[in-house]
Amino acid sequence: MTATAGVELPMVMTSSCVFAPCRIFSGRSSSFGSILVKIDTVVTREVSTISNKRAVSGWSVYPTGIFRSDTKHGNIYIIHKEFSSLHNGSSDMGGEATPVRDGTNHGYQRKEDGKSGVDDVCRILGSGPWGYALEDALYSLDQKHQPELVNGVLKRLKDVNLAINYFRWVERKTNQVHSREAYDSLLMLMARNKSFDNLEQILEEMSLAGCSLSNDTCIELVTTCINSRMLPEAFNLIQTMRKFKYRPAFSAYTNLIGALAVVHEPDVALSLFHQMQEIGYEVNVHLFTTLVRVFAKEGRVDAALSLLDEMKSNSVEADIVLYNVCIDCFGKVGKVDMAWKFFHEMKAQGLVPDDVTYSSMIGVLCKANRLDEAVDLFEQMELNRKVPCAYAYNTMIMGYGSAGKFDEAYKLLERQKGKGCIPSVVAYNGILTCLGKKGKVDEALRIFEEMKKDAKPNLSTYNILIDMLCRAGRVEAVYEMRDSMERAGLFPNVLTVNIMVDRLCKAQKLNEACRIFESMGQKHCTPNEVTYCSLIDGLGRHGKVDEAYDLFEKMTDAGHIPNVVVYTSLIRNFFKCGRKEDGHKIYNEMTRRDCCPDLTLLNTYMDCVFKAGETERGRALFEEIKARGFTPDVQSYSILIHGLVKAGFARETYEKFYAMKEQGCVLDTRAYNTVIDGFCKSGKVNKAYQLLEEMKAKGHPPTVVTYGSVIDGLAKIDRLDEAYMLFEEAKSRGVELNVVIYSSLIDGFGKVGRIDEAYLIMEELMQKGLTPNVYTWNCLLDALVKAEEVNEALVCFQSMKDLKCPPNTITYSILINGLCRVRKFNKAFVFWQEMQKLGLNPNVITYTTMISGLAKAGNIMEANGLFERFKAKGGVPDSACYNALIEGLSNANRAMDAYTIFEETRLKGCIINTKSCIVLLDALHKAECLEQAAIVGAVLREMAKSQHASRLL
Repeated sequence: MTATAGVELPMVMTSSCVFAPCRIFSGRSSSFGSILVKIDTVVTREVSTISNKRAVSGWSVYPTGIFRSDTKHGNIYIIHKEFSSLHNGSSDMGGEATPVRDGTNHGYQRKEDGKSGVDDVCRILGSGPWGYALEDALYSLDQKHQPELVNGVLKRLKDVNLAINYFRWVERKTNQVHSREAYDSLLMLMARNKSFDNLEQILEEMSLAGCSLSNDTCIELVTTCINSRMLPEAFNLIQTMRKFKYRPAFSAYTNLIGALAVVHEPDVALSLFHQMQEIGYEVNVHLFTTLVRVFAKEGRVDAALSLLDEMKSNSVEADIVLYNVCIDCFGKVGKVDMAWKFFHEMKAQGLVPDDVTYSSMIGVLCKANRLDEAVDLFEQMELNRKVPCAYAYNTMIMGYGSAGKFDEAYKLLERQKGKGCIPSVVAYNGILTCLGKKGKVDEALRIFEEMKKDAKPNLSTYNILIDMLCRAGRVEAVYEMRDSMERAGLFPNVLTVNIMVDRLCKAQKLNEACRIFESMGQKHCTPNEVTYCSLIDGLGRHGKVDEAYDLFEKMTDAGHIPNVVVYTSLIRNFFKCGRKEDGHKIYNEMTRRDCCPDLTLLNTYMDCVFKAGETERGRALFEEIKARGFTPDVQSYSILIHGLVKAGFARETYEKFYAMKEQGCVLDTRAYNTVIDGFCKSGKVNKAYQLLEEMKAKGHPPTVVTYGSVIDGLAKIDRLDEAYMLFEEAKSRGVELNVVIYSSLIDGFGKVGRIDEAYLIMEELMQKGLTPNVYTWNCLLDALVKAEEVNEALVCFQSMKDLKCPPNTITYSILINGLCRVRKFNKAFVFWQEMQKLGLNPNVITYTTMISGLAKAGNIMEANGLFERFKAKGGVPDSACYNALIEGLSNANRAMDAYTIFEETRLKGCIINTKSCIVLLDALHKAECLEQAAIVGAVLREMAKSQHASRLL
């Protein structure tokens, strides 16, 4: 059978007949995109019946265009080709039957008017969810769905999924590719709904169909992502456009580059900048300015300078905005000379500096403490100016204030008034800020009252004043200032409360801080993360770690996500209170909550762990810093070295120090001090001395801690003359020496018997207005006792008590030892009783000294009784104590008692010296205790063999 010209359909086989290929008539379309050709009258009649009666037994019509019949006439199929794999409508929905509807039953008439057609389609699309019924209703309209109609409908729709379903349905119905306008409308709708799931497929379709992408659509898509803070998505969107050979709009690039600069992503912005050039866009000075600004602000000066060179090579002329940006940004990262260079260069290029130029340059010079240059430039700017620049005045006033030159700042205020320009609240706030930093609270309050004549205080003004009053601990004045603010119609915001809570905590006014926090609800001010963090830290620093943790839980219950600062505070304060297990739990809880630690937290945790004596765990944390992708900084190494020194691994400091230098860490004063202290404690005093010289050469002035470490190290190895020379150098450099340094020298001179020098240093210490502490006195007393100048020691002891320095256990131990050495046992026993009356518990050295003294004096009963009382109190006698008692009992002819102590000494694993064995052996022979004497003799022989072997080695 023949058919008219059109598009061929494949031959379809049935159980009863064969249908020849049929064609779709050119220029016409049926309800399902194909025509059933009348071949057999019966079949024609059945189809007609379906059309009229809408449902006949066994027939169903599928929206995809597939007919099915289970009648006695067999199966009839007409296959409709789907256009796209993106269709997600009801075409494949389980084969449910939907009756055929004709155009009259649904109540819609075919209209030629385009607007009416759009209204009809939109009315149907809005009648319910996409499905068979809705598709059937669209079929019944019998619209041609020309591009104008489709585009109009898509512009009206607000639901992306509905629009995509309609878009695909039209494809199937017309079997034609959509127009560019339809694609643009769909993409615009996706942009408005921020729905980009199918974007890549849509762009691919457009590319294959040869549809161009309009600039408006491109800009809309990228701008939507930017406004929604979806910058990675915006970047990927541009790359997708490039993938399908589209040229993204110029504004799409520039808008995204600007947004990336704001969030400090200079490298990504630079890659887009270069991509623009690759596809033929001519970049302008505005783009260069944006990129130079962000790189300079990040401190990446070389990258910023490279961009400026690139700009010159592209023959792009710099404008005044670019120069102003360079002056401001390079100056703020400390490149003051470079900022000056740009200032002079712009004038050489014929550009006249404006108010922004002068104000920026003045601000840079003030920040760099180059106040004289700033004043000269300010005067140069004002020379021929009729109208003063308020911003430059504010900057200069702030510069004077930061330098502490408040009289000059006040004069400049008056000068500004004299020129007819009333100082703004910004100028006054600048002065108040500087007064607060200098601690001049009363002066600030005076200026605040004068300010009211010229400018109305704003919320920032009151926050500045509240801040300084809180720092000074003037709580009542804080409340008065808050009330004054409310009377002025300004109410504390969360920033005000955060200032009050934080500063009061730091001023040791914790109760007031808690009261303000609890009253926030009454003031209709909700605490934020900063509020919680400040109070949690304040509670923890005051030892109230349980209350701090309770507040932490309230914070999480309120929906606030704890940040790394809160965890750092909790870990530090739990460790500080000696609750290291709770500190570990906090760290583990943080990792469970997927809160990634930063380098500050890891350094703090490592420091706490080392201070808690967990050396191996501290080492492991140092390795964890590297495992987490961080580079250990100078603080990390300083903590590690200090921890290792404290744990007795001082010899490792050399290796760690050079590892730190090889990594490129720039050592600061604290790092030098830590390493120098480590070298001194490990006996490498020469290395410490070299580092001291290096420190001075690198421009780091040694502090009292630096000198103290080296002086103490030299004194401990009897290099006292060098230590004293360093002591004099520190004084000549104006370093305020402390009691610790004086004590180190007193101890060093005293131990080598140079009592006169020790006395002179003690006198100098007191002439400087310093008060010797108990350690200083003990050093001098010990030196006198060792020189057997016990009477002089007793005079010093009395001076110590007269100067209100309470003696400790070590003080009494030194005196008791000295008195026993000169056989003044009764006087020693008096001091023994005195220390116990003061509540001082004798240590093992005191007991040993007293027991030995009593035994040597022949008071063996008292010595033995003291020994037993010491053990009964839980004391652990050392070898010296056992040996003293063995000798005392042996000399008192109590050989068997001495032998009992001898056996106990061996059982405890303490060393028995040769003299004690000989004295005991003689006593046992005299008492005819031959068996015990044989055992002691055997021990003596073993000791002799051991000593002989060690001498041979």
